[in-house]
Amino acid sequence: MNNGRFSIALHILVLLDKAQGELVSSEWLAGSININPAMVRKELISLRQHGFVQSKEGKNGGTTLAKKASDISLGAIYESVRQLSLLGHQKNTPNPRCPVGKNINAHLDGLYNDTERVLIDQLNKQSLADFSAKFV
Repeated sequence: MNNGRFSIALHILVLLDKAQGELVSSEWLAGSININPAMVRKELISLRQHGFVQSKEGKNGGTTLAKKASDISLGAIYESVRQLSLLGHQKNTPNPRCPVGKNINAHLDGLYNDTERVLIDQLNKQSLADFSAKFV
């Protein structure tokens, strides 16, 4: 994983599942994750755009899950926060006259995409409810 967004999003969603429909504030979520509430609010915007959460603004506002945890796959969460390939990307242009260099980036792209597809397929086998059940 190339950033912490997946773990933050998953932490938020598990907390919302455990809240059983009660509105939860970004400050409370931030306290559990031990990050700035502004970072939580930024992630909540993304989670809302992907249909995972719904929010109510104002003094008595907060956030809840927008659908049942059993209907949210870990793969869908991962894909919603993914930015770069799991294994990275090429930063240079190798020598095109080299038998390896002229094709390495294309082959690396295929390898990286295939590897990430295996990860996503594995994550799709588990729902948010399955993962949330690990926290008693």
